[in-house]
Amino acid sequence: MKIVTIVGARPQFVKAATVSRAISNFNKSSDYLISEVIVHTGQHYDENMSKIFFEQLDIPNPDYNLEVGGGSHGSMTGKMIELIEGVLFTEKPDQVLIYGDTNSTLAGAISAAKLHIPIVHVEAGLRSFNMKMPEEINRILSDRVSSLLFCPTNEAVQNLKNEGITKGVLKVGDVMLDASIFYRKLARQNSTILSDLRKEYPRLRRKEYVLVTCHRAENTDDLIQLVGIVNGLSEIAKKTTVIFSLHPRTKKMLVKHELMIELKDVIIIDPVSYLDMVSMEESAQVIITDSGGVQKEAYFFGVPCITLRYETEWIETVRIGANELVGSDTSKILQAYNNLSLRKDIAIGSSNLYGDGSAANVIVQSMFNDFFNNSKL
Repeated sequence: MKIVTIVGARPQFVKAATVSRAISNFNKSSDYLISEVIVHTGQHYDENMSKIFFEQLDIPNPDYNLEVGGGSHGSMTGKMIELIEGVLFTEKPDQVLIYGDTNSTLAGAISAAKLHIPIVHVEAGLRSFNMKMPEEINRILSDRVSSLLFCPTNEAVQNLKNEGITKGVLKVGDVMLDASIFYRKLARQNSTILSDLRKEYPRLRRKEYVLVTCHRAENTDDLIQLVGIVNGLSEIAKKTTVIFSLHPRTKKMLVKHELMIELKDVIIIDPVSYLDMVSMEESAQVIITDSGGVQKEAYFFGVPCITLRYETEWIETVRIGANELVGSDTSKILQAYNNLSLRKDIAIGSSNLYGDGSAANVIVQSMFNDFFNNSKL
């Protein structure tokens, strides 16, 4: 059995690492072998955003690197479709495996669908119900053409049911929980990010800082929203240590609008490796983010989260009080920080919201079962 895995962005590298490891374990214990061909679209292409992930997470080097980075959504997706189609013609896989909701996800789905290759979508069924988000369009279209739809939550299964999609749908749990469990141990053993930062910022203490990430276009490309977020972070930084892991897109817009000076009290760092990010997340007092993946990781590590959006795909975290949605409203950011900064009771996995950490194994076995049942083996 041969699968082609399509990845292109940081979160996808982490998810793919868990499934690739599960494929390796499957091959060690099965009479049948699964061959995986990894295609990196190049959507995230600089050293910190891509290459280091493959090295540090021990992901097999991509068999193909399409180097499609930058450009508009349509231009990027179109180039990816053309190049992925060429790979699929060459490799002739039995299944195409896609992750999440990026342009790489949609390009892989369209390419495979046109060639009548079964599509496996990990993280199917997630919805923000905000059609202004490119990710929402990518999710919906990818789900419509997928043969196997692996959902992380009951909510995701219900979303698909509401859209009339029930065939091939299976709740498996979240591969990001698998990853968090596995890589937390490595981060504790190998990451030196906090001790390195402490040399320059002696006031930095475990559980006494706020960790920030912000990268979504609706926040970075809208000046009013960007200013609201900057003002909130600036005010918090007057009270406690704030570390801002700065995405290239966000940095570009902050420089363009001369807003960096407003963050003079904030510790600004470049994007870090996944293990360093895990270490910083686990040790934070509060996390402020617009990232879907970071919202969940905050929950996994028992850290209160403030989300710089007005909706989330991970509504379960909001319902149990582990996450507050504030958008870009400065006053709401400050109020949420005041509410959550003293919280010590964020339960780690107590509600079993995202499975038990075995999602990748279930996915691999289910993929093989589907192939076996539909082939002449």
